[in-house]
Parts: sequence; structure tokens; C-alpha cells
Amino acid sequence: MTREREPLISLALYHAFKWSIVSPMLHAYFRGRIYGVENVPKSGPMVVVSNHASYFDPPIVSNCVRRPVAYMAKEELFEVPVLAQAIKLYGAYPVSRGSGDRNTIRAALEYLNNGWAVGVFLQGTRTPDGKVTDPKRGAALLAAKAKAPFLPVSLWGSEKILQKGSAIPRAVPLTIRIGKLIDAPSSTNKAELQAVTDQCATAINQLHDLGR
Repeated sequence: MTREREPLISLALYHAFKWSIVSPMLHAYFRGRIYGVENVPKSGPMVVVSNHASYFDPPIVSNCVRRPVAYMAKEELFEVPVLAQAIKLYGAYPVSRGSGDRNTIRAALEYLNNGWAVGVFLQGTRTPDGKVTDPKRGAALLAAKAKAPFLPVSLWGSEKILQKGSAIPRAVPLTIRIGKLIDAPSSTNKAELQAVTDQCATAINQLHDLGR
């Protein structure tokens, strides 16, 4: 049975992490601007698709859509005491290097079937300028199987947070734009999955092109 919202413990952890760390840093340090929050459903499953240019992107996206967003995390992180429990409650699910996509998809579908928002970086890896140039069909497959809509999100400026060789985040201005929902594919046909994937990439890049 599909739940209407995330578990209360996850919501509590989300708000604690958001208001104590992420939100103050986003607004005070990165001078974050957020547009399009009205486009985010308050409940129900959705696949949050975005560009990706920084390790800081997952908590920023979750903060801006005002709901916990489940992201995949390296399997090794789940072996760290305390951290493992925290990221599980926050919605992270493990993926092992070299493993097939099937286990990752199964874990993400479980969250979607329980009413969560699941985050997918559309290109699957970080890009140097924050643009989506080679989108993958994984997010579309998830959306088709779960019958969940896409929420396109653009992060502008996050590629400048960390410079090569430096562990200290720079106080660069960030802008996050949230687009309108895009319907899930009606089937898992590859052509349809590719078409809606391209639609999501176009929406994200158009938001990104709006700049600061």
C-alpha cells in the first residue's frame, strides 16, 4: 500500500538537518535564490531530476523542494557508525561499485511506492558547467514503473563551490529553479523513455540558462 508521505522520523530528521545546517548555509553563505517552489507536490511519489556539478547538490535539492529526497549513496557509507543510521533515516539507499542497475532500481522503487521523492541526477555524474549534455534513461524507467511524475530542478553555480585541491567550500552565489511537473512515461518502451528523458534534459537546461 502506498503511503501519502514519508515516515515521521524521516521528516523530523529532514527538518532538523535543513534548519540547523543546510538552509543557513544556502541562504547566508551561498546567498541562495530559490524559484518555483509552488511547483512541488506536498505529498506522493515523484522523481526529482536535476543537473549535477557538486557534492553539495543532494542536500541543496532536498532543502529547496521542502521534502526529503532519497538519493543513492556509496555502499561504504553505510558501514560508518551513526552516519549509516542518519543517512538511512534521511532516505539514502546503498549502491555498490560495479553492481548492476537492477538493485539500485529496486531500492528506488521501494521509496517511490512508499510515497517518497527520489532524486536522480539526469546525467548520472557531475558536469563541469552544470549543463545536462548526455542524459540517461534511468530516471524515466523509474518514473514509468512507479507511475510517478518528474520534477525538473536546475542548480546554477554549484560547480564553483569547490576548487580542485581545496576542501573549503567557496561562498559563491547559488540559484535553484524548480520547473513544472512532467508526466511519467506510459510504458517502458525505449523510444518513449528516451523522448521523456530528452524532455526533462531540455527543461533543466532551459531553467539553467536563466542564470542568476
